Amino acid sequence: MNSAHENAAEREQAITDEVLAAFSATADPRLRAIVRSLIGHLHAFAREVRLTEGEWEAGIDFLTRAGHVTDDRRQEFVLLSDVLGLSTLTAALDAPDAPGATEATVLGPFFVDGAPEIPLGGDLAQGAPGTPCHVSGRVRSTDGSPVGGALLDVWGADEDGLYDVQYPGERCAGRGRLRTDADGGYRFWTVLPTPYPIPHDGPAGDLLTACGRGPMRPAHLHFKATARGFRTLITHLFVAGDPHLARDAVFGVRDSLVVEAAHHDDGTAPDGSRRRGAWTSMAFDLVLAPDHGSVPGR
Repeated sequence: MNSAHENAAEREQAITDEVLAAFSATADPRLRAIVRSLIGHLHAFAREVRLTEGEWEAGIDFLTRAGHVTDDRRQEFVLLSDVLGLSTLTAALDAPDAPGATEATVLGPFFVDGAPEIPLGGDLAQGAPGTPCHVSGRVRSTDGSPVGGALLDVWGADEDGLYDVQYPGERCAGRGRLRTDADGGYRFWTVLPTPYPIPHDGPAGDLLTACGRGPMRPAHLHFKATARGFRTLITHLFVAGDPHLARDAVFGVRDSLVVEAAHHDDGTAPDGSRRRGAWTSMAFDLVLAPDHGSVPGR
């Protein structure tokens, strides 16, 4: 019996060794390291769980369905990476060693390149339904100096928990980009974020259901901050008190990113405008880490 098991293990290892050897001539050293490690771990996983051909076929079908629902408005593979915690882990692994820098978190599947640019203090809600929310703060370096001219991409869901790209047509609402002033200041109007379920009508949702997990994300705004000489920061602002903070479907919450949303009835807003009816405000400073490997002028 032991001899049979040993022979089977040798045959299985011989398959892995043959595949690894086939990729050993990969010219790019980083690609070679990644591919060979991936092969090693995939083969070890298959041996550990004693993967059957039927289960392998089900896995291929699962990935095929993810490809079928992915298009220029929905990225199911990013969603899968998110719900498996890989996106959050990658953000942590790639985080700069810069004490005081704002923590990074997941990009999510709803980022869109080329969002419209708005002026400082402008309204990026652009008709998205929800309670008006004034968001402001400064972008600065870890040494405290302001980062003027930083480009901020901001996007968020409306009060129905939907992003603009989840609506039919070419709607653009709840998303925009703006630049900080000379003192690193930023300010804009949007709508107060609300909790919402990630798209769960596809393979990622099927996985969550099968594993007894929920699809909810706590209320948040997405930020992407870029500036010459600094590491690009992708992060969220989470609304304090949200009941889903401790069970985010994509594991993106960090305590340092939780912000109080102040509620107001009428009155004068921080930008001096007179508001009628309920509105909210949030304030948060973004701290960027220097990019010591950046190319001047890039």
